[in-house]
Amino acid sequence: MEKTQDAWNENGEPRKVRSMGWRELYLKEDWWAIYLGLGIILAAYLFFINGSSIKWIAISPAKWHTPDEAWANFTGHLNQYLMQFVMWSLIFTVSLKALRFKLSEFLPSFLFVYVFSIVIFTVGAWDQASRYNLEPPLLALALGLLISNLGGLPKWMDAGFRVEYYIKTGIVLLGATLPFTLIVWAGPVAVVQATIVSVTTFAVIYFTAKRMGLDRRLAATLGAGGAVCGVSGAIAIAGAVGAKKEHAPIAITMVIVWAIVMIFLLPLASRALQLHTGVAGAWIGTSEFADAAGFAAAQAYGNLAGNVPGIAGTADDAVFGFTLMKVIGRDVWIGVWAFLFALIATTRWEVKAGSKPDAAEIWWRFPKFVLGFFVASVLITVIASGYSQADYNKIVKPDLVVPILNLRTWAFIFCFFSIGLTTRFRELASAGVKPFLAFTSGVVVNVILGFVLSTMVFANYWSNLKH
Repeated sequence: MEKTQDAWNENGEPRKVRSMGWRELYLKEDWWAIYLGLGIILAAYLFFINGSSIKWIAISPAKWHTPDEAWANFTGHLNQYLMQFVMWSLIFTVSLKALRFKLSEFLPSFLFVYVFSIVIFTVGAWDQASRYNLEPPLLALALGLLISNLGGLPKWMDAGFRVEYYIKTGIVLLGATLPFTLIVWAGPVAVVQATIVSVTTFAVIYFTAKRMGLDRRLAATLGAGGAVCGVSGAIAIAGAVGAKKEHAPIAITMVIVWAIVMIFLLPLASRALQLHTGVAGAWIGTSEFADAAGFAAAQAYGNLAGNVPGIAGTADDAVFGFTLMKVIGRDVWIGVWAFLFALIATTRWEVKAGSKPDAAEIWWRFPKFVLGFFVASVLITVIASGYSQADYNKIVKPDLVVPILNLRTWAFIFCFFSIGLTTRFRELASAGVKPFLAFTSGVVVNVILGFVLSTMVFANYWSNLKH
């Protein structure tokens, strides 16, 4: 008997479709994201243990001050950018061929994405970029939205705007930058605070959305976007609960809108209150919804230390506090949340009266790329276990982890640019104001609760960070 996988008909009711069985191992995007991400990590490790690194192929723009410096840096490394494009193209070509996409449409479209990604990444490397909050993923989104909504592109180019494929690959690579040893180094305070904020924020958004009459799958997707790790969380949970096609884009839009607002609001509020940079970093980590936006906000506030009277701490304290709370404390929960909601959706939401839930559905529904995230984290954990935190930062991080992080950033830029290129404001407007109000209720609680925990309950911890 073949397994089945839940889908939804036009009335929003669950229906059954035939699964691919073992064929999903080479016909499903999730698995190819795992193969791609883990393949990159394995290659990086092989270079690392042989005293080398994949830094050469993981090229990214260097910091620059004048346009001439940026151009000289680009032309001086042109062969590396060309080879990186070839690398991405070969990997994506193999997988998309297996997934039965038209390569004649994908390759020229991906070239368009890659060229613009170089420009976006280069702008983000400007030494004044953080001052103007020009973080590459957010800049990619903004540029994509402008192109999509002001002019538009031929429909066939959508073949290269593989939003979910890029983000899934990026999430697998993200696992390599988050070894479980970091959780131990972070200490229980960061984990406890992140858990309190995540659970509370999700509950507020979910139940507010339900009271407004929104579909519970949309409510869950909105809640995950606000509680876990923004865009990545929204996409993972949307898949786990069998959300409708339009649910993830709605949640992603809410995440991005409020992430941009918080880039300006949190540093301004922290400055007005003259918070210690470590405390402000923790508050930003509990209140921001996107890693790129949060990093920009934390860095912007940290740069005030030593330059503005009354602000204690260092720039590193702000970034480290944010990293402990958002990247380590909240992002690592993506797999747990995905499993729980696959379980809830298949055993509670979709079971008709008189029928029994099919436990196997949990496996078929669970977003498989999350497994790649955990495997990647375990691999780096095993490698990092032989090093102290100081040696990890001195040896493992620069030669092994940072190149992987650079490639992860490329994948995220591909994703955010593609989100912008495929998002039409007129289509999102049809969802109405309720998703915005539901998500905003979580934002309010998130900011207040994060403030209380960071500046009062755990203030001593965040004011005395050791890193």
